Amino acid sequence: LISVKTSDTDTRSAAGKDDDSPREEPWETALKTTVVDVEVGEFEGRKVSVWDLLHSRYIPEENRKELLELFRAGELTLEQVKTVTCTIVTRAGAEQVGHAGSARAEPAAVGAETTHPQD
Repeated sequence: LISVKTSDTDTRSAAGKDDDSPREEPWETALKTTVVDVEVGEFEGRKVSVWDLLHSRYIPEENRKELLELFRAGELTLEQVKTVTCTIVTRAGAEQVGHAGSARAEPAAVGAETTHPQD
């Protein structure tokens, strides 16, 4: 009787909102339990799940949807999703930090090149 009630309750919750369902898909659980070190922004100094990285401000929505779709379909492995996600987050974080510095560094390099042609 208990298992019937539980099953019945689970069926009703699943019919409602998928986000509030107590059961997770195996692919979703894998993303939530796989943690990585990414030294960017709010993730610096702590381990974070691949799921949290995918849903961070560093991953554009269309990239997130594509990665999740490919992972669910079995076209990408967990390791591939982890690698791609970490790469995107690291690059996005580096770009945000590096914009001011790189803009200043380029004119200095150009100035240095123009002073040396006499050699």
